[in-house]
Amino acid sequence: MERNSRTSLYEKLYNEIKQEIICGKLKEGAKLPSKRAQAERLGISVVTVENAYAQLLAEGYIAARERSGYYVCAAEFPAPQAAETSAQAENDEREETTAEPPQQFGSELFPFSVWTRLMRTVILEKGSAILAPVPPGGAPELQAAISAHLRSYRGIAVPPHRIIVGAGTEYLNNLLVQLLGSGLTYAVENPGYHKPARIYRLNGALCLPIGIDQHGILADELYYKNVDVAHISPAHHFPTGIVMPISRRLELMKWASRRNGYIIEDDYDSEFRWGGKPLPTMFGMDASGRVIYMNTFSMTIAPSVRISYVCLPQELYERWKERLGFCSCPVPAFEQYTLARFIESGHFERHISRSRKVYQARRDALMAAIDREFTELPHEISRSEAGLHLLLHMRNGMLERELVERAKAAGVRVYALSAYYMPPVRPPRATLVLGYAGMTGEQIDEAAARLRRAWTKEM
Repeated sequence: MERNSRTSLYEKLYNEIKQEIICGKLKEGAKLPSKRAQAERLGISVVTVENAYAQLLAEGYIAARERSGYYVCAAEFPAPQAAETSAQAENDEREETTAEPPQQFGSELFPFSVWTRLMRTVILEKGSAILAPVPPGGAPELQAAISAHLRSYRGIAVPPHRIIVGAGTEYLNNLLVQLLGSGLTYAVENPGYHKPARIYRLNGALCLPIGIDQHGILADELYYKNVDVAHISPAHHFPTGIVMPISRRLELMKWASRRNGYIIEDDYDSEFRWGGKPLPTMFGMDASGRVIYMNTFSMTIAPSVRISYVCLPQELYERWKERLGFCSCPVPAFEQYTLARFIESGHFERHISRSRKVYQARRDALMAAIDREFTELPHEISRSEAGLHLLLHMRNGMLERELVERAKAAGVRVYALSAYYMPPVRPPRATLVLGYAGMTGEQIDEAAARLRRAWTKEM
């Protein structure tokens, strides 16, 4: 048991035993070591073991037998949930919160002066209206501004009323599973961002990890695993950087039409594409009403701007009005009015343009620094033309975990690609996810030099 985590010792012991039970390593009826024996074996206090056993007992993983000890209880654990939990246990052993994406925001780019001025304008113009609730779908001003932006920037023609504003993508994922139904089978990309899968499962839905190839999620697997809803990022897959070609997009839309299923198109960072125009959306191509479009301002403006939105096909919009139209919009009116002004006045477009130039320069600086520093280290960089991270494939003989740990000891945070996979799939080689959005050129150069020293054992 590692002691350098933010997780308490009793929680770590509880999680370790729980995972051994779920994955079948500890079978039904197996006896756990006594509290004193467990404490002596691990070099921890008896109280720590007592707390871990008490939690397992309360949740029904183990049972206490008088004068005998603790025994594993009988239970049938759903395979998908067990797999995801097992993956999280492995992540905890590798690195703290490695399943989270790297920092994807440069705080110095936030338009403080413009935002402050717009806030004052909203207060003066709206007065007490900023204290009143907005309609369930969001403030009409913001819906209209988003609609106009999507038409000019993403080629999407969607009426404002079919744009539903929410407090972040987590909220919208919860909303969608309530709208579509928890009795359906949901699919997420493997590897991928773990939160959507966890949200779907927390809502009682079956969620399956579906493999990807060089073109994106595998349509064949959606068919034979009887998936109803596929959550994908075709414009720029996280973390691999795959851009889905039109052939695969059409294949997936054919699947959705035949299955009467839905595609949730998560367009989370489409604004940050370095070459050419943004790719057309599947929502804009869809003629059958099977695609739901999702995007967020947290990636483009600031993580604390918890404003995201979905564009619904007409049929689903009618269902939303019937089932969820009574719910209050969770985003404060003041924030919505300010963002609407930010978009309407052209500031959002200018902010994106400025951010794109800065981030592209940082990407180029990172690739140049790695090429310069790693001349004697076997490696390969995925030179992605989009997004705010790169993949670094290392072939210096070190395992992925060792690379992460050595980088951390050198004061550099890198992320293991394997942390984004759900079992049983694992990446074929040691690959690291490098985020660069929040770093200056000097910081990038220093980080590359530290990594070179760490990975050539010069520390």
